[in-house]
Amino acid sequence: MNHNDIVRQSFKKQAEKFVAYHMSKVEYTDYLIQKIAATGEEHALEVAAGTCICGRALAPYVKDITCLDMTEEMLAQGIRLAKESHIENIYFQSGNAEKLPYEPETFDLVITRLSFHHFDNPEKPFEEMKRVLKKGGKMVVWDMEAAEEPLREIDDKIENMRDPSHTRILSREEFEEMFKKDFALQCEETTLVPVNLKSWMELTDTSEDVQEEITNLMKAELEGGRKTGFSPYNKDSQIMFDHRWLLLIGVKK
Repeated sequence: MNHNDIVRQSFKKQAEKFVAYHMSKVEYTDYLIQKIAATGEEHALEVAAGTCICGRALAPYVKDITCLDMTEEMLAQGIRLAKESHIENIYFQSGNAEKLPYEPETFDLVITRLSFHHFDNPEKPFEEMKRVLKKGGKMVVWDMEAAEEPLREIDDKIENMRDPSHTRILSREEFEEMFKKDFALQCEETTLVPVNLKSWMELTDTSEDVQEEITNLMKAELEGGRKTGFSPYNKDSQIMFDHRWLLLIGVKK
């Protein structure tokens, strides 16, 4: 099984739960829309769109948007929800972020959310998104930001235990390097997003034994043991942690 198969398998399982889980984070999508500041004339593309959370939210603010993903079950949820919301300027495409089925400089706005830590070779989808973006267009990447260097290995290990499609969280510096040559960065902000440990593991149908192992790692840190990179804390008798979401918006030179 190659990595793309692992991604499809993981998100096929998540498809039905994914929407409800991320609905609790709608305020962050509102924040994203504000930061993008679309004019209403953009032909937009959401890459690795999943259930098209960003695409559906962005649709009222652009001319049209295409949502691309390689997991049919995730796209099916996006299609269903777009129909329920009577969104008419949204289109759906099955495809791989590493080989986008579009001509160069097709879109005014290209966006991807929480995708890069699932890519085997992050530079390839970034180059593809850059290729299909017009000069003067906006590239929007919103993804997790890596833990401090000594904790990156254990952080990624736990993420992969929970979801085998996880590869590696990139650092701020690694994202900056990809944007450096061909983009002028307009925005670079980190937001802390509270996550309930149990709900996070249930979303991916993580097995009970792995859930127990991850929970024990968190409890050990809470008791002063080895750090995990998650910096867990207790709230209302539940273990919580904060994901670091890094938003970068660059204008193509």
